[in-house]
Amino acid sequence: MSKYKFLENIPDLPRIIKIGLDNLGIKEVAGTGNNATILSWAEELGIKNTYSNDSIPWCGLFVAMVVKRSGREPVVNPLWARNWANWGIKTPKAMLGDVLVFVRKGGGHVGFYVAEDKDCYHVLGGNQSDAVTITRIQKSRCIAIRRPAYNNQPSSAKEYIVAADGNVSTNEA
Repeated sequence: MSKYKFLENIPDLPRIIKIGLDNLGIKEVAGTGNNATILSWAEELGIKNTYSNDSIPWCGLFVAMVVKRSGREPVVNPLWARNWANWGIKTPKAMLGDVLVFVRKGGGHVGFYVAEDKDCYHVLGGNQSDAVTITRIQKSRCIAIRRPAYNNQPSSAKEYIVAADGNVSTNEA
């Protein structure tokens, strides 16, 4: 994650990104076990009846937890990644802290913009290789860019260009 070390030096990092980065590395448990932290997010959000184990796709759960902890209201039915296309303010250009919604075979994916290269967004999200990571996702798969309704938008909420190296995710399920 040294490519994203620059995030540590941004003094007015959007709260959404701070909270998301605090959870980097959290992983689901392989097999029949569950990560108690991931399950606690469902309880915190009041949706533990619809989210009972970490083998259920949890990108929307991660985004909802981060959004709630940042003082904002998550979208209705946050587990459905594509529902996040209705959250916040529609915007044509992605910036640090924006919610990005993607199509994927069998559904959708949602995460937060941290940077971009020519072809990909670099996305902070959950359920990316079964963990909270920053991964590259093709811009062509993005179907919605949604900005938090800021009272005072941080000056760091802008685009960041980084090197186009590393694997490109093709399926975040």
